[in-house]
Amino acid sequence: MSRIGKKPIPIPSGVQVNIEAGAVAVRGPKGTVHQLVPPGIAFELMNGQLVATALHPDDAASGRFHGLARSLVANAVLGVTAGFKKELDILGIGYRAEVSGKQVLFSLGYSHPIAFNIPPGIAITVDKQTHITVTGSDRQQVGQVAADIRALRKPDPYKQKGIRYTGEVLKKKVGKTGA
Repeated sequence: MSRIGKKPIPIPSGVQVNIEAGAVAVRGPKGTVHQLVPPGIAFELMNGQLVATALHPDDAASGRFHGLARSLVANAVLGVTAGFKKELDILGIGYRAEVSGKQVLFSLGYSHPIAFNIPPGIAITVDKQTHITVTGSDRQQVGQVAADIRALRKPDPYKQKGIRYTGEVLKKKVGKTGA
């Protein structure tokens, strides 16, 4: 049994939880998240809290997913109440971005602008043409969209150009020693 898996998930007011076979659907003010649950794990609603239980506690295979399943559903509850956010910075002369409709247009030093389609459930805002904020209720989707944007022009530690997460520190490789 996992210590994390044993913790109950408090359900805030205004959040509806629907337990299905193999999934948990969470609906709140920020949206709806449908989270799949690994096999061998079941959820129960007790006293306004969601509790994860392993169907076969002595089976090592189901015990491995106990904490994972609880964390995934806890992130779904947190996502529909508070939401998740990733921030990126664009560094480089002439590098910029702008939102136009359902796309973000990037100018990243290539011979052409790059159009990035905004997926449903995600909101992207651009401040001062160089600061991007990705928000949404699904933690995995927010992280994946931020990673996809960062991959358009990976940060270069030597020239200090590219798209990087806010606060990210890039390490330079150690040079050769002339010993």
